Amino acid sequence: MNLLPGVDLPDVARRRGLLAMLALTSGLSACSAMESAPDVAYILLDGTAGRTSALRGQVVLVSFWATSCAPCVKAMPALVATHQQFAARGLQTLAVAMQYDPPAVVSQFAQARALPFGVVIDNTGAVARAFGDVRVTPTTFVIDRRGAIAQRSVGESSAPRLQALLARLLAQA
Repeated sequence: MNLLPGVDLPDVARRRGLLAMLALTSGLSACSAMESAPDVAYILLDGTAGRTSALRGQVVLVSFWATSCAPCVKAMPALVATHQQFAARGLQTLAVAMQYDPPAVVSQFAQARALPFGVVIDNTGAVARAFGDVRVTPTTFVIDRRGAIAQRSVGESSAPRLQALLARLLAQA
């Protein structure tokens, strides 16, 4: 099946293109339990340093976003509500601002909306690279207690589906 009429693509390129389109259109992928979350250092808006490996044993929601990303800004209230719903059960949330997002603008955004979770300033792009060279926002990862990526979502995600996954992961010992 050629997705680009009039363009003759080799078989392998067609398959790769189809897989890429399926991945982008689905927006959601369950990840193998063998795929571990990267161990990466980060700095929060308040200057606190952390490492993702220090969050092992907890369920972690990592959301890559930008203040210039309309779907990210639109989804932020749902991210806040999800965090508030599950924080008492142990959910850790990191909102990673993309490299191109000016820290002062990120700080103003976070303060104006009283974001109740850690906001990471990724001014070098190291966090995005560690998570598979994230370039599309929003991109969200759910990491289970063992440090495995349980879900990767590109684009706007379904809050009820995300909340159901978080509830399941947080219920596991």
